[in-house]
Amino acid sequence: MSAHPMPASDAAGQPAIVRLAGVVKSYGSHNAIDHVDLEIRPRELFTLLGPSGSGKSTVLRAIAGLIGIDGGTLTIEGRDVRDVPTHQRNIGMVFQSLALFPHMSVFDNIAFPLRMRREPQGGIGRRVAQALDIVRLPNIAERRVHELSGGQQQRVALARALVYNPRLLLLDEPLGALDKRLREEMQLEIVRLHREIDVTIINVTHDQVEAMILSDRVGVMNDGKLMQVGSGETLYRRPASRFVADFLGRANVIDGVLTGGPDGPAVVTPGGARIAVTPERTVAEGRAATAILRAEDIGMATAPAGPASLAGEVALRLFEGETVYYEVTAPGIDRPVRLASRTGEIPVGAKVWLTWPRDKVWAVEAGHG
Repeated sequence: MSAHPMPASDAAGQPAIVRLAGVVKSYGSHNAIDHVDLEIRPRELFTLLGPSGSGKSTVLRAIAGLIGIDGGTLTIEGRDVRDVPTHQRNIGMVFQSLALFPHMSVFDNIAFPLRMRREPQGGIGRRVAQALDIVRLPNIAERRVHELSGGQQQRVALARALVYNPRLLLLDEPLGALDKRLREEMQLEIVRLHREIDVTIINVTHDQVEAMILSDRVGVMNDGKLMQVGSGETLYRRPASRFVADFLGRANVIDGVLTGGPDGPAVVTPGGARIAVTPERTVAEGRAATAILRAEDIGMATAPAGPASLAGEVALRLFEGETVYYEVTAPGIDRPVRLASRTGEIPVGAKVWLTWPRDKVWAVEAGHG
């Protein structure tokens, strides 16, 4: 295993290690995977993100060979794997359940896939020790699974998936059962692991923060479709659809018509509220559009601040620790505007002006996704 994997940016020009082209998987009349096109680059950490039932785990299981596909092509390292069984795909996989054998020692759990592959007995001990070193658990080989903490069990599952040097590691929500502190610890562990070894990782999660922390790129799925692929920052700041904007973080999605004017473009709601947006255009003037304002990008003031401001009244205030969550009602907008502020001194009922940097407010075509 290499200690210096090629950064994802350097791998961008390399042939895809995994390629899906028009892939379909149907259950009755429902497409769990609906004509998905996707390329995973060598040595990148790619996350499939989406709500329950979006199809993300189904895509992962298809890549693993645990289910067949009904249409399209699926290749790994340029090889069509439609008829290739799982054990011949050179992949490691960690499930949410971990699937460790409780009656076996840590050593025997990690050695299991090597023995299934009929590896020479003399090299098994060395490779198990190497795998435990990678996950920073060098001295627990003889312990039983039930004697380990949750985080240690996660690392043993990773070691078992990595012990035979797969080119591809698949993670199917392996952190879902951990508490917040352990989950954050394991997220950082996966990032460290990815930097130190020569492996491509495909991760599946419904946790937006996890996807942002871990990934070189993220693919957002909904209803079997791949909605958008990009860096976490691109998806967050420049979502391609209302769904992507709404799913990532706290977003105010405000419908109207994109209009021009001397103060720059804005989405004007049916009630007459004017939401100033970035001059970057993905929607033609005069078309139905949705303005996307992130909660943390909105401030509150006692006076208007030019075209990127809106009068309102504080309807709800909730202390969240680092920030205070507010909801503000504003004329012309049919739902309260949500914002997160570090200023917790504004009471419910206060008259305020909402302000925002217009270059942070994105407009997408209304109804798209």
